[in-house]
Amino acid sequence: MNLMKVLIVEDNHNVSETIADYLELEGVVIDCAYHGESAIKLVSDNYYDVIIMDIMMPKLDGISTVKKLRQELFCPTPILFLTAKDHLDDKVAAFNAGGDDYLLKPFAMQELSLRLHALSNRGPRRDVGLLSYADIVIDTSTDKVSREGLAIKLSRTQFKILSLLLKNAPTIVSRKEITQVLWGDESPDSDSLRSHVYGLRTALDRGFTESRLETLHGQGYRIKA
Repeated sequence: MNLMKVLIVEDNHNVSETIADYLELEGVVIDCAYHGESAIKLVSDNYYDVIIMDIMMPKLDGISTVKKLRQELFCPTPILFLTAKDHLDDKVAAFNAGGDDYLLKPFAMQELSLRLHALSNRGPRRDVGLLSYADIVIDTSTDKVSREGLAIKLSRTQFKILSLLLKNAPTIVSRKEITQVLWGDESPDSDSLRSHVYGLRTALDRGFTESRLETLHGQGYRIKA
């Protein structure tokens, strides 16, 4: 029997320890983080069945932490927000960031435990890890790219460019931003980026009449519908 593993992200040590003591009596394996940056490091290195997330924390608040977990680490772990913030706007922000449940403080331990088990039984989210716009999809768990379900092979550089464009689609991404992501401060000559974009466009459009990658001279590139 696999034990449920929970990460508690809470800056109040008393609250964190009280939750940990209760859940450990139920056989739950617990890790604790006391701010968002520590949580991101732990999630990068470990697997958890559920994450309990406070909102008001030092260094990195809970909303920003969950956005990073979902959008940058593509973490599919169910997340329960546990907070004293009771306004509707706070709840909307929490769910929009990628939260799966929301429980207000003060709370009953039994209710928290029931919600954690329900989230664990539901399993990892399936909508996290897919980057898509129009008919183009990247499965970030496998790095597979497709258009209308047809597989597309890309070089590593082309893949990085497409990932950046899909994350921002349909917004224009400047040449400067793409160059920074690809090469940092050691950027090659401008023809290098143009060559990679040409190759990416060719790969995406092969077999299709409509081009998805648009060049806006003097502004940058974007994926369009």
